[in-house]
Amino acid sequence: MTGADSGGMGGTDPHAGGRMVSAGPPVEDARLLVIGLHGRGGWPENIVEYLDGIGLSDAAVLAPAALYNSWWPESFLAPLSRNEPYLSGALKRVRDLVGELQERGIGQERISLCGFSQGACLALEAATRLGGRFHSVGALSGGLLGTREGGQFATSDLYGFAPKGFVYDTRLDGTPVFIGVHQQDMHIPVARVRESYDVMQALGADVEMMVYAGRGHGVTDNANDAMRKLLGVGTR
Repeated sequence: MTGADSGGMGGTDPHAGGRMVSAGPPVEDARLLVIGLHGRGGWPENIVEYLDGIGLSDAAVLAPAALYNSWWPESFLAPLSRNEPYLSGALKRVRDLVGELQERGIGQERISLCGFSQGACLALEAATRLGGRFHSVGALSGGLLGTREGGQFATSDLYGFAPKGFVYDTRLDGTPVFIGVHQQDMHIPVARVRESYDVMQALGADVEMMVYAGRGHGVTDNANDAMRKLLGVGTR
């Protein structure tokens, strides 16, 4: 069962006022609260349908819509300034949602951030910047954006973009994280996924990285199994 409203978060968030799609039991009654983040060109319904498709039935899902169906305009590998103010607005959207849930008495350890593609990048970056113990973070075809520019020279393993710096004053101790990507993903280089793994692991997260064989930008059966395990599907 899903529902939508036009609620907003206020402030300067470009994504505020967008639709919010909800699914599952009432927030207060749910075992788990999942903030689902859709990919570029997608819709909140896409991530809701995905979570339902892997059998997640006892979690409340909140899936916000990005402005014009995109959380930021350029690649997540691009210089940070070229994705502003949309990147900051996307991070604020997630931060505000987490804060609203906490105000309703939902501890962060019951909140999971999950997304696909651009939404996966947002889930990873938001969790790392927020810090603390999340229930889990699920990133299907995504990687960290970083916090600063890391160099002026483009590299082939980053698809012609320059490196980023990853400086976070947070900890993720005990947070389970899953990151999955194809070996040849046209949007998400494995090099950035490996960097994301190293950064989050160093911050205390329990990270699993899965690299699927071949070319593609999607989700495999093995990744679905990993997501079920991450979210506790079928354990109750």
